[in-house]
Amino acid sequence: MALDPDFVADCPYGPGGLLIDEILTIDKESGLVRVQMPTTEELPLTREQRVHPTRHPRHVSGGLMVHMTGMVGFVHAYYVLGLRHRDGWIGYGARINSARFHALAAPGEPMILEGKTTQLRQSKTKVLARYDLRFTQGNTLVYEGDQTALWTLIRE
Repeated sequence: MALDPDFVADCPYGPGGLLIDEILTIDKESGLVRVQMPTTEELPLTREQRVHPTRHPRHVSGGLMVHMTGMVGFVHAYYVLGLRHRDGWIGYGARINSARFHALAAPGEPMILEGKTTQLRQSKTKVLARYDLRFTQGNTLVYEGDQTALWTLIRE
Protein backbone atom coordinates (compact mmCIF):
# COMPACT_ATOMS: atom_id res chain seq x y z
CA MET A 1 0.00 0.00 0.00
CA ALA A 2 1.13 3.53 -0.68
CA LEU A 3 2.28 5.56 2.28
CA ASP A 4 -0.51 7.19 4.26
CA PRO A 5 0.12 10.97 4.49
CA ASP A 6 -0.81 10.86 8.22
CA PHE A 7 1.90 8.23 8.79
CA VAL A 8 4.49 10.32 6.91
CA ALA A 9 3.48 13.47 8.83
CA ASP A 10 3.78 11.63 12.16
CA CYS A 11 7.27 10.29 11.49
CA PRO A 12 10.06 11.95 13.50
CA TYR A 13 12.09 12.05 10.25
CA GLY A 14 11.18 13.78 7.01
CA PRO A 15 10.89 11.80 3.76
CA GLY A 16 14.67 12.06 3.26
CA GLY A 17 15.13 10.10 6.50
CA LEU A 18 12.09 7.82 6.32
CA LEU A 19 13.31 6.26 3.04
CA ILE A 20 10.33 3.91 2.67
CA ASP A 21 8.16 4.05 -0.42
CA GLU A 22 5.67 1.27 0.23
CA ILE A 23 4.24 -0.72 3.12
CA LEU A 24 3.90 -4.34 2.03
CA THR A 25 2.66 -6.18 5.14
CA ILE A 26 1.16 -5.24 8.49
CA ASP A 27 0.24 -8.27 10.60
CA LYS A 28 -0.88 -7.04 14.00
CA GLU A 29 -1.46 -10.54 15.35
CA SER A 30 2.09 -11.74 14.72
CA GLY A 31 3.78 -8.33 15.13
CA LEU A 32 5.23 -8.48 11.60
CA VAL A 33 5.81 -5.49 9.33
CA ARG A 34 7.37 -5.53 5.87
CA VAL A 35 8.24 -2.40 3.87
CA GLN A 36 10.03 -1.51 0.67
CA MET A 37 13.05 0.78 0.55
CA PRO A 38 14.19 2.20 -2.79
CA THR A 39 17.94 1.97 -3.37
CA THR A 40 19.29 4.78 -5.48
CA GLU A 41 22.74 6.25 -5.86
CA GLU A 42 21.39 9.39 -4.13
CA LEU A 43 20.74 7.75 -0.76
CA PRO A 44 22.39 9.48 2.20
CA LEU A 45 26.00 8.26 2.59
CA THR A 46 25.73 6.23 -0.63
CA ARG A 47 26.05 9.38 -2.75
CA GLU A 48 29.21 10.36 -0.81
CA GLN A 49 31.06 7.09 -1.44
CA ARG A 50 34.35 7.22 -3.30
CA VAL A 51 33.70 4.36 -5.64
CA HIS A 52 36.23 1.93 -7.04
CA PRO A 53 34.87 -0.78 -9.39
CA THR A 54 36.57 -3.70 -7.62
CA ARG A 55 37.61 -2.50 -4.17
CA HIS A 56 34.71 -0.29 -3.14
CA PRO A 57 31.60 -0.55 -5.34
CA ARG A 58 28.70 1.80 -4.70
CA HIS A 59 26.34 0.23 -2.16
CA VAL A 60 23.72 1.01 0.48
CA SER A 61 25.70 2.05 3.55
CA GLY A 62 25.66 -0.26 6.55
CA GLY A 63 25.13 2.77 8.77
CA LEU A 64 22.05 3.67 6.75
CA MET A 65 20.74 0.12 7.17
CA VAL A 66 21.09 0.43 10.94
CA HIS A 67 19.08 3.68 10.69
CA MET A 68 16.46 1.79 8.67
CA THR A 69 16.02 -0.70 11.52
CA GLY A 70 14.64 2.28 13.43
CA MET A 71 12.29 3.17 10.59
CA VAL A 72 10.99 -0.43 10.57
CA GLY A 73 10.48 -0.05 14.32
CA PHE A 74 8.55 3.18 13.71
CA VAL A 75 6.28 1.39 11.21
CA HIS A 76 5.65 -1.29 13.84
CA ALA A 77 4.97 1.26 16.58
CA TYR A 78 2.57 3.24 14.38
CA TYR A 79 0.60 0.44 12.74
CA VAL A 80 0.82 -2.45 15.21
CA LEU A 81 1.05 -0.70 18.59
CA GLY A 82 -0.93 2.43 17.66
CA LEU A 83 1.71 4.79 19.09
CA ARG A 84 1.72 8.30 17.66
CA HIS A 85 4.66 10.69 17.71
CA ARG A 86 2.21 13.61 17.70
CA ASP A 87 0.72 12.28 20.98
CA GLY A 88 4.14 12.31 22.66
CA TRP A 89 5.49 8.83 21.84
CA ILE A 90 9.10 8.58 20.76
CA GLY A 91 11.29 5.55 20.30
CA TYR A 92 15.02 5.04 20.45
CA GLY A 93 17.22 2.08 19.81
CA ALA A 94 18.27 0.61 23.13
CA ARG A 95 20.51 -2.27 22.10
CA ILE A 96 21.81 -4.01 19.04
CA ASN A 97 21.89 -7.55 20.38
CA SER A 98 23.30 -8.87 17.12
CA ALA A 99 23.84 -7.54 13.62
CA ARG A 100 25.17 -9.28 10.57
CA PHE A 101 25.77 -7.88 7.11
CA HIS A 102 25.60 -10.77 4.66
CA ALA A 103 26.02 -8.95 1.34
CA LEU A 104 26.33 -5.52 -0.22
CA ALA A 105 23.10 -4.02 -1.52
CA ALA A 106 23.78 -2.31 -4.83
CA PRO A 107 21.71 0.69 -5.93
CA GLY A 108 18.87 -0.31 -8.23
CA GLU A 109 16.55 -3.06 -7.02
CA PRO A 110 14.62 -2.07 -3.89
CA MET A 111 15.26 -3.76 -0.58
CA ILE A 112 12.52 -5.43 1.43
CA LEU A 113 12.84 -4.64 5.13
CA GLU A 114 11.09 -6.97 7.54
CA GLY A 115 10.72 -6.64 11.29
CA LYS A 116 8.92 -8.91 13.73
CA THR A 117 8.61 -8.51 17.47
CA THR A 118 10.01 -11.38 19.49
CA GLN A 119 9.36 -9.78 22.90
CA LEU A 120 7.06 -6.98 23.97
CA ARG A 121 6.56 -5.40 27.38
CA GLN A 122 4.11 -2.53 27.75
CA SER A 123 3.01 -0.10 30.43
CA LYS A 124 0.99 3.10 30.10
CA THR A 125 4.08 5.21 29.33
CA LYS A 126 6.70 2.76 28.01
CA VAL A 127 6.99 -0.06 25.49
CA LEU A 128 10.07 -2.25 25.30
CA ALA A 129 10.16 -4.15 22.02
CA ARG A 130 12.68 -6.65 20.74
CA TYR A 131 12.79 -7.14 16.98
CA ASP A 132 14.07 -9.79 14.62
CA LEU A 133 15.04 -7.91 11.43
CA ARG A 134 15.79 -9.19 7.91
CA PHE A 135 16.61 -7.02 4.91
CA THR A 136 16.72 -8.61 1.48
CA GLN A 137 17.40 -7.43 -2.06
CA GLY A 138 15.88 -9.85 -4.55
CA ASN A 139 16.75 -13.33 -3.27
CA THR A 140 19.80 -12.10 -1.36
CA LEU A 141 19.83 -11.68 2.41
CA VAL A 142 21.66 -8.40 3.00
CA TYR A 143 21.24 -7.78 6.74
CA GLU A 144 19.82 -9.51 9.76
CA GLY A 145 19.65 -8.23 13.28
CA ASP A 146 18.20 -8.71 16.73
CA GLN A 147 17.57 -5.30 18.25
CA THR A 148 15.73 -3.73 21.16
CA ALA A 149 13.93 -0.38 21.17
CA LEU A 150 12.31 1.61 23.95
CA TRP A 151 9.22 3.68 23.19
CA THR A 152 8.40 6.34 25.78
CA LEU A 153 5.46 8.67 26.22
CA ILE A 154 6.76 12.18 26.90
CA ARG A 155 4.21 14.43 28.56
CA GLU A 156 4.98 18.13 28.57
